[in-house]
Amino acid sequence: MMGPDSPGVNKGAMTSEDYIPAALRRLWRMPESSRLGRPAALDVDLIVAAAVEIADRDGLGGVTIPKVAKSLGFTGMSLYRHVGSKDELLTLMADAASGTPPDLDTDDWREGLRDWAFALRAVSWRRPWLTRVPASGPPSGPNQIAWMEAGLAILARTRLDWAHKVGILTLINGYVVQWVRQYSELAEGRAAEGRGQADAERDYGRALVRLVDPGRFPETARLFASALFETLPSDTPDATIADADFSLGLELILDGVAVRVERS
Repeated sequence: MMGPDSPGVNKGAMTSEDYIPAALRRLWRMPESSRLGRPAALDVDLIVAAAVEIADRDGLGGVTIPKVAKSLGFTGMSLYRHVGSKDELLTLMADAASGTPPDLDTDDWREGLRDWAFALRAVSWRRPWLTRVPASGPPSGPNQIAWMEAGLAILARTRLDWAHKVGILTLINGYVVQWVRQYSELAEGRAAEGRGQADAERDYGRALVRLVDPGRFPETARLFASALFETLPSDTPDATIADADFSLGLELILDGVAVRVERS
């Protein structure tokens, strides 16, 4: 196999694009080599837009190459001239659907990270299917890099090193993804039963307090015997409860970050 230093390779003819995989070139919409003839009737942007529309309507499971192709009036093989695989299409969709972060300019790193996390949650809350896209690697698309840049800019006000900064953003992003995924699943279950979150939590506590044996599960029995599941009025909006639940976990993470920031 010949590399850039192999005999016979014209190094002067090589460019930075020679080291960028085709999938990444498509993700960043780098122009392909010019082709003779009429402009293509199909391109990456059209394919991704159609796939996102299907995911918004039918969920991630509804996205298939044949279905996307049919919605555009093409064959599946036509799509493969622009998208290398189903996995690549999912990566393209996730980056496009993530959009760009809002302006998070603040001198307070904690406030900034809090806003960053809530902004991320808002994106996934609108499109829960985003939390189902397999993570095939670190952030690599332009929109995902924009979110990373926003987070790093917030942490630039600390003395943390790069490893800690990346670790913090990864941790918060993971928390957002897991929280939205779990909340969406529970919300679907409550919707099927026609109940709000306050009523569901109250009924859950009342049922489990009768089932949990204090001799076997002493601490859990004390939990269900407490007033925790009875404190919210039935008319409490689900969104209000969701914000409080999300904030609780997020603040615990930020408390840990604060300790590391102080040590640095």
